[in-house]
Amino acid sequence: MEVVEGYLGRVETLPRALEGVDRMYLAPLTRTVREVTELAREAGVTRIVDLAGPAGSWWYDVEKAVEHSGIPWTHLEAGEFMTNTTIWADQVRSRGEVREAYPRAANAPIALEDIAAVAAKALLEDGHEGAAYGLTGPETLTRAELVAQIGKALGREIPLVEVSRADALADLTETMGADAAAWYLDGCAEMAEHPQPVSPTVSRVLGRPGMRFAEWAVAHASLFR
Repeated sequence: MEVVEGYLGRVETLPRALEGVDRMYLAPLTRTVREVTELAREAGVTRIVDLAGPAGSWWYDVEKAVEHSGIPWTHLEAGEFMTNTTIWADQVRSRGEVREAYPRAANAPIALEDIAAVAAKALLEDGHEGAAYGLTGPETLTRAELVAQIGKALGREIPLVEVSRADALADLTETMGADAAAWYLDGCAEMAEHPQPVSPTVSRVLGRPGMRFAEWAVAHASLFR
């Protein structure tokens, strides 16, 4: 097996990387996705499994481009990643607390390991073509519950301090940038009113439950120390 490097953001690197490729996992870089899928079709790729999002999400352009290519596809529409909680890591390390505007916002975050496992199934097995899989973790948790589980993994309590949206925006802008921070807080506000339910897709496809956040927090506790 030969490893060839290419980057979706530099499409000129892809023809060599796509030589002999039959099945492709596509990460969600929207600005070049139409060119990338055209190159995949020209290279003879026969299946694309993409990390994307449904209509109304900013990742939807990936789904549209993949379907436009005519290549058989499987869409993985993942919810928030468990790794996104590392936006609190600096606060935990420097302040010993987490400042949150919407502590009652609730969703079902998913481990990247489970997304990868579903992607591998969709790439290697038949029967997934044309499916759009909504992927979540196995439990819906509030922001306060996520912080509490990180604290448990660290062996100490981490206070959660409720702050205004403006203060939370200032905190997140330092690590995410202003536009991304505002978009993220809009999503949290929505989840405070409408918690995200758990999808059974991960357990159905993998034949096992997805990773629980408490497990993830223990495995990745060093990120918060």
